[in-house]
Amino acid sequence: MYTDATAAAIARARQHGVGDLLHRTARRYPDKLAVVFGDQRFTYAEFDAAVNRCGRALAERGLAKGDRLALLSHNCWQFAVLVFATARLGVVLVPVNFMLGADEIAYILTHSGAAGMVAESALRPTADQALAKAGIEGGIRGAIGPAQEGWEDVDAWWREGDDSPIDIAVADDDPLRLMYTSGTESRPKGVLLSSRSLISQYVSCIVDGGMTVDDVELHSLPMYHCAQLDCFFSVDVYLGATSIILPAPDPATMLATIHRERVTKLFCPPTVWISLLRHPDFDRTDLSSLRKGYYGASPMPVEVLRELQRRLPDVRLWNFYGQTEMAPLATILRPDEQLAHLGSAGRACLNVETTLVDGFGEPVPPGQVGEIVHRSPHAALGYYNDEEKTAEAFAGGWFHSGDLGVMTEDGYLSVVDRKKDMIKTGGENVASREVEEAVYELDGVAEVAVFGISHPHWIEAVTAVVVPRADSTLTAEDVHAHVKERLAGFKRPKFVVLADALPKNPSGKILKRDLRATYAHLAAEE
Repeated sequence: MYTDATAAAIARARQHGVGDLLHRTARRYPDKLAVVFGDQRFTYAEFDAAVNRCGRALAERGLAKGDRLALLSHNCWQFAVLVFATARLGVVLVPVNFMLGADEIAYILTHSGAAGMVAESALRPTADQALAKAGIEGGIRGAIGPAQEGWEDVDAWWREGDDSPIDIAVADDDPLRLMYTSGTESRPKGVLLSSRSLISQYVSCIVDGGMTVDDVELHSLPMYHCAQLDCFFSVDVYLGATSIILPAPDPATMLATIHRERVTKLFCPPTVWISLLRHPDFDRTDLSSLRKGYYGASPMPVEVLRELQRRLPDVRLWNFYGQTEMAPLATILRPDEQLAHLGSAGRACLNVETTLVDGFGEPVPPGQVGEIVHRSPHAALGYYNDEEKTAEAFAGGWFHSGDLGVMTEDGYLSVVDRKKDMIKTGGENVASREVEEAVYELDGVAEVAVFGISHPHWIEAVTAVVVPRADSTLTAEDVHAHVKERLAGFKRPKFVVLADALPKNPSGKILKRDLRATYAHLAAEE
């Protein structure tokens, strides 16, 4: 229809990628406060200029469209810059969970084929070990914080140099983010997200989540999670709202920051909301600016929901349900639905179609349990370098969540169990099989089953029931010490029980539902 040159020109004129969002917001609101981190305060014009400088610095160091860059850091101003600088280049950002150990990070570096790494200086020893284990000797090594041997201080990347706009063609479905998520397998899967996935999800958040340009939002949950990063921070940048970034969800700091910055909007998993409610500063801090509250990652206990509504009566609450592969939002329970649909994950959001299917992929009627599946432009491009798991996840032209649910006739979804054995503890996903495999490495273990039990603080607590071998002197303390050397803290069992046998069905499958019921008392006795 057109020459290649004309087609390319049209494509560039129509480009609407994540890397374009900040620039357009900066054109609309150049002098508006964009990001606050500690004593640093940046307008949108300053944020945009920093991103351009950083992008050019990365390009000068050899990064090009399609390359992968790992990022290991707590929340900070630099994290925010790298999110948009990589997007402008078409470089695929690989945010890494800072709670992982060197072996776990080395797997991500190797699997992603990372061309380099940016790491917070405090995490550099772990980063060095991971790079060594992955056999990576060259490439970019940027330190957030003081420069150290072999690591370049990256602050110069965005404080100096050419800040003119970067003009690189990045198509809607070019990959921009590679998020590693725990699955039922012993190794995490790399979820590929594109601008189309992310921006369509931003629109759903804005419309159904009641988000506006006037929001002042506190971001304290880890930005390596797409919940904080893509349901909230990046949406604020898209709109032109103001973001206050904290390195961690410390309750005292959060409460003081809400008061000082007149924060209007806050996302927390239930564990953090509970921590805020229980903190002695809660009732003596002026929180009157808060108007919007969001929760997700795990269900909100009903009594906590009622307490929030009682103690923060002017705050409207939303429940966001989804997963990384949905960028991550899928369904929303809105403020006026909270008490009428207690425990529900709500209904499909603006750009999502959600239904339930049986084991053959056929729809199930309202009131019956089925697997939760979605169709949406939110959906990921697939799993990086994993055709088999991608084909399985997208069977029949739907994304299969792995969660089981029940849906009412009017579309309200309740998540009742996990088809894939996942534990959600403190807002983190833990694959039971990964923990089980770590425990099996310990001499004296005959069998082990790992599962989650309800917990008043963690929502779910990782629990292991271990059957020792007949001739073993294995103790629970031995198991705790063993996993401490092999797993990140949030993955380690909070409870270890020794047993003579595990309950099984006639086909030999371990009955984890029975185990959850049998050991539900552990949290109460803690």
